[in-house]
Amino acid sequence: MNKPLMARATAVWLVENTTLTFKQIADFCGMHELEVQGIADGDVAAGVKGFDPIANNQLDPIEIDKGQADPLYKLKLKFNAAAVGEEKRRGPRYTPLSKRQDRPAAILWLVKFHPELSDGQIGKLVGTTKPTIQSIRERTHWNIGQITPVDPVALGLCRQSELDAAVQTAVKKKAAEGVVMSDDERRKLVSTEQSLGMAPEPKMPSNLPGLEVFGAEEKEESPADFSDAESFFNLPQSDDDEDEDH
Repeated sequence: MNKPLMARATAVWLVENTTLTFKQIADFCGMHELEVQGIADGDVAAGVKGFDPIANNQLDPIEIDKGQADPLYKLKLKFNAAAVGEEKRRGPRYTPLSKRQDRPAAILWLVKFHPELSDGQIGKLVGTTKPTIQSIRERTHWNIGQITPVDPVALGLCRQSELDAAVQTAVKKKAAEGVVMSDDERRKLVSTEQSLGMAPEPKMPSNLPGLEVFGAEEKEESPADFSDAESFFNLPQSDDDEDEDH
């Protein structure tokens, strides 16, 4: 066991009651640093009551003091015999009743933006069944017209690190099967951190041979500038004017 019980609620408590960095809290609770930042901003775990790790004998107060004094210090979890084997969960995750109504929106988001994920992967991420996922894929769900896709991380149904891990697994599987992906698909199949670090897409240079000729043909002639008085009175004569002079 390398993370506390009720990790999300513990992170909420640490954000509200300590000056630990997001990285320290994320490492202690087994979460992604951006997810902890979302808790601090109020975008993640809204309405979750903080769970005091000190009162529940999971963390010594001296660990918090050390962590607040040194941003690089990693908090050490106290051994809890009741937590042994807690991570050996199999099958779909348990979803609280208050969040079950959000699952269709999360499923639709995953199906739309990460079509490479299998039904099994989606089921483990948001705690749902394959028939429900299939009905949303085929748009036969009874309420499909009212469902709006929402990021499951924002809904608190899964962690960003879990979503990234599932996506990376899908990437490796596609590579092993020899599936050719487009550039847009490759951008969808990277983690949040990798996507933020990617270089911008190259643009076609404008000085390639032939482009200047094409541009010259397309360019329209600009009208003469008669803004000054002298050029206005020195207009070129027409043929009728020349005949009158003769």
